[in-house]
Amino acid sequence: MKKMIIAREPVDDSHLPSHLHPVIKQIYATRNVCHADELNNSAATLLDFKLFKDIDKASQLLIDALHAQSKILIVGDFDADGATSTATLMQGLAMFGFTHLDYLVPDRFSLGYGLSPALAEQIVTMQPDLVITVDNGISCVAGIDIVKAAGIKVLVTDHHLQGEQLPNADAIVNPNRHDCDFPSKSVAGVGVAFYLLIALRSALREQGYFNQHPMPNIADLLDIVALGTVADVVALDANNRTLVHQGLARIRSGKTRPGITALIEVANRNAARLSASDFGFSLAPRLNAAGRLDDMSLGIACLLSTDINQARRIAGELDSLNFARREIEQGMQVEAQAVLDRLAFKEDSVPDAICLYQDDWHQGVIGILAGRLKEKYHRPTVIFAGGENGEIKGSCRSIEGLHMRDLLEGLNTAQPGLINKFGGHAMAAGLSINEQQFTEFKRAFDSAVSEQLSEESKRCIVFTDGELPNDCFSMDFAQLLKQSGPWGQQFPEPIFEHTFEVIQQRIVGEKHLKLVLKHQSARLVDAIAFGIDVKAWPDTEAQFVKVAYQLDINEFRGKCSLQLIVRELEKVA
Repeated sequence: MKKMIIAREPVDDSHLPSHLHPVIKQIYATRNVCHADELNNSAATLLDFKLFKDIDKASQLLIDALHAQSKILIVGDFDADGATSTATLMQGLAMFGFTHLDYLVPDRFSLGYGLSPALAEQIVTMQPDLVITVDNGISCVAGIDIVKAAGIKVLVTDHHLQGEQLPNADAIVNPNRHDCDFPSKSVAGVGVAFYLLIALRSALREQGYFNQHPMPNIADLLDIVALGTVADVVALDANNRTLVHQGLARIRSGKTRPGITALIEVANRNAARLSASDFGFSLAPRLNAAGRLDDMSLGIACLLSTDINQARRIAGELDSLNFARREIEQGMQVEAQAVLDRLAFKEDSVPDAICLYQDDWHQGVIGILAGRLKEKYHRPTVIFAGGENGEIKGSCRSIEGLHMRDLLEGLNTAQPGLINKFGGHAMAAGLSINEQQFTEFKRAFDSAVSEQLSEESKRCIVFTDGELPNDCFSMDFAQLLKQSGPWGQQFPEPIFEHTFEVIQQRIVGEKHLKLVLKHQSARLVDAIAFGIDVKAWPDTEAQFVKVAYQLDINEFRGKCSLQLIVRELEKVA
């Protein structure tokens, strides 16, 4: 879908520090930074752990387990947030002296998400004393009942939205439970796990535990926390920005674990210049590939590795899995596009929702496919793949203006039995339905989206921060932008706009457009548009183009140069 390039309206930025560069100051103001304190990314500004509901109960459960040296089983999830959450508690609890630690990640294809009843039966046979869920648990009512009935204690740490009923756990630490006062509702699962360790250290300090034992430096885990936070695409509010900033700072200074070093190397990134976008586009996909195609235990093993050579071997395996994932995804995209082409979408007739199902699509990749189609058509999208016993599994992606999990909850309430199970967030969710009810679900989904989606939400807009002053079109300002982050979800990296003269253009790698553009200052600059519509470009008649771009620094063979990352371009008559 063609995107409109629109500059944000200027807003009052007088409340922000005067020493800031005026362009940076305006960028912050348009991203709703209301106080200078929100720009302070020191660890001391992190929100107080005591604001979490049940955090005292959770700490006491862990203290009791520590003194008894109980067997602890961490139940994770098969995405990057789940992997980093699991690794955070495995390494973090070991710092305190826990010796009987193990973890379990459900098989995506046979067991599905979370502490399901089937996984619970498996856990009971393992006979742990305490089960800790990370990045799951808030909706696992039946599974937790089975574990509790076997006399096993359960501590839930999660960040997903609460349903009608809370599970019968001994403690539930989740900022999105209805009675929790923790202000950052966007903290990722790995952030919740990190806060649990902070609370445990505080409680043990009060009890004098560290008079006889070394006090752990929990900040050593911030590189994992930063990676998981960005990978889960949670909103980068002030608290999450601090977590990511602190983690990036450790990595850039060389204070990171072998597993993350190996992921950086295999992704051909520079650790000293690593950015939040590198987490999202380079490291996280490789980590996620394990959970999508194989077993996320491989990704967790990479994060837990203490030997760089072993970590490099595992990272190489993850890289190979990611390559295979891309090939599967590309094949699925072609098939999905063929279906959509048969529906003959036109620019002005895209339906309000997209809902597709194909039995042989890969369950591990449908979320990515849903995201790709959502980006292309700017519509809420759900993609289903075949499952087992007549059940199919779906992955949903939404756009601003439609809360996906609430929509699914509404469908479940209005038509009991239509959805077998569901869960998620505003922008992403998962569900399972009976295959024979796909047509009925599609009809209900399409209708619900049409009722809730406003015409304004359907507009596909690239909002920019306007035109850059000529003196900011430079390497120095590009570096300043990088230092002014971290940028990410709901705190977007600055995008600028300008009309350039086209000097050169060519397709590279079959689907990317490489340009040489002339700025009004007469400066020539390289630009790259990834995943361009090759049917439209190169356009040999386009002498001038209006470009929405990110100011970037390209590093090649040790040399740095200014580069534009094109987000949208329009031919100018």
